[in-house]
Amino acid sequence: MATEGGGKEMNEIKTQFTTREGLYKLLPHSEYSRPNRVPFNSQGSNPVRVSFVNLNDQSGNGDRLCFNVGRELYFYIYKGVRKAADLSKPIDKRIYKGTQPTCHDFNHLTATAESVSLLVGFSAGQVQLIDPIKKETSKLFNEERLIDKSRVTCVKWVPGSESLFLVAHSSGNMYLYNVEHTCGTTAPHYQLLKQGESFAVHTCKSKSTRNPLLKWTVGEGALNEFAFSPDGKFLACVSQDGFLRVFNFDSVELHGTMKSYFGGLLCVCWSPDGKYIVTGGEDDLVTVWSFGDCRVIARGHGHKSWVSVVAFDPYTTSVEESDPMEFSGSDEDFQDLLHFGRDRANSTQSRLSKRNSTESRPVSVTYRFGSVGQDTQLCLWDLTEDILFPHQPLSRARTHTNVMNATSPPAGSTGNSVPTPGSAAPPPLPRSNSLPHAAVSSAGSKGSVADGAIAAGVSKFATLSLHDRKDRHHEKDHKRNHSMGHISSKSSDKLNLVTKSRADPAKTLGTPLCPRMEDVPLLEPLVCKKIAHERLTVLVFLADCVVTACQEGFVCTWGRPGEAGLLSAPNQATSPGGTVV
Repeated sequence: MATEGGGKEMNEIKTQFTTREGLYKLLPHSEYSRPNRVPFNSQGSNPVRVSFVNLNDQSGNGDRLCFNVGRELYFYIYKGVRKAADLSKPIDKRIYKGTQPTCHDFNHLTATAESVSLLVGFSAGQVQLIDPIKKETSKLFNEERLIDKSRVTCVKWVPGSESLFLVAHSSGNMYLYNVEHTCGTTAPHYQLLKQGESFAVHTCKSKSTRNPLLKWTVGEGALNEFAFSPDGKFLACVSQDGFLRVFNFDSVELHGTMKSYFGGLLCVCWSPDGKYIVTGGEDDLVTVWSFGDCRVIARGHGHKSWVSVVAFDPYTTSVEESDPMEFSGSDEDFQDLLHFGRDRANSTQSRLSKRNSTESRPVSVTYRFGSVGQDTQLCLWDLTEDILFPHQPLSRARTHTNVMNATSPPAGSTGNSVPTPGSAAPPPLPRSNSLPHAAVSSAGSKGSVADGAIAAGVSKFATLSLHDRKDRHHEKDHKRNHSMGHISSKSSDKLNLVTKSRADPAKTLGTPLCPRMEDVPLLEPLVCKKIAHERLTVLVFLADCVVTACQEGFVCTWGRPGEAGLLSAPNQATSPGGTVV
């Protein structure tokens, strides 16, 4: 039975938690699920995932929600913290035979009150383009599975494009499509375009333009997720071989790599200003990687099992300046923070960008991000100045560190992209979540994503496994799939087109690719709460709430501080036993 307090029993489900901003509270009547509200039997099914879009209609109810449960796909008006969910009236519902939806993505650029383009990836490898408002099926890509027969793991529209989209498969391949082109009636033939360490990119050879436009072969095993940088110029990919690889999307150049501490990486996201990437995976850790320095700057330890989703909270990420009169934004920036909507081009990003271009001004920055996992726990983390810019003496030093060897920036770096915190010490937080080490010297960086108007969001995706684990400290106690054995077994269907350079974990550990645990700061979660009975697969930060979902098929809304009391009276029954109530 769910309870509202701290409770001592490990299996109690929490319905509220407190951070320095205040109280976050579950809104039971804003829960979305299948209309019958019966928990879904999730064994063997693909993860439940959620996509949002804002249609900017005049009614004030412009938010739309899409989620998949087993063979079913639902499309609802999302009423958030304002009104109770009405599950009896989905705008669209689809039930598929012989395959299951695995992921989906709205085109925010073309969405209107009359029409919206939704891409849906499937377990058998196809990708469908549908319009849930017009209830039309526009096109089916890879229909005959001639391009790839493996499960679609991630699908995203290319930022700023009305027609281009990228699809990742469990084969380890990614494909670039154009909705205007056909896929052809025969298997595509490819010509090598570019090849590098553990990746290759091919173009499609044909007399007339056809899909796919490009084929990326990345790493070993499944490509579990990818995410575009906020400005759309870079692409971060995480794979079952445990590597994060960051590419310049247009030039198809490898910008940098990182190796997990153990096992595969399952999820990835960018900070709102594009300067940091967070990953999660089978090592039960969240790892923070600096885009400019191309190195791990922190790890977070709070989960007891695989990390399914990581996401930055752009509405809580804060920038404070020592002299408020020097603030270079406007009053409208603060209104944007409250009213902006779902594409995250908010004032926080604007201030982050201004901060990065004004190094002489003493400022303090705190990035907030969250993670959910197969342990059914939600963790919130703060990435603070002492971790980002460890120039100043720190009060608590960790022993047995060898920081300089593991975290020195790459040679040939420049000093114009990662800002310094200035001369003023950052103000202390009410609660610290970092265990910093001795001060680290930090040089500049390799050149970062361009600072400017940032319009793309942070992607949220989920893990594809069902297992749990008890011990979170030692690799030898890992109960599921031991190290590289599991990873290599998933790569039997890989094309041998990639320059093979399989990394030996024993050789990468202790290098900049994968620093030892004692060589980088270890973050502690601000909040770590069990909020579901089944593994969590969704985490989305919106302006007035946080949205989570579990594998039983329940999409839950958590009102931010000050928002929990806005919900109108419910007009329907609450959830049955076994759900979060």
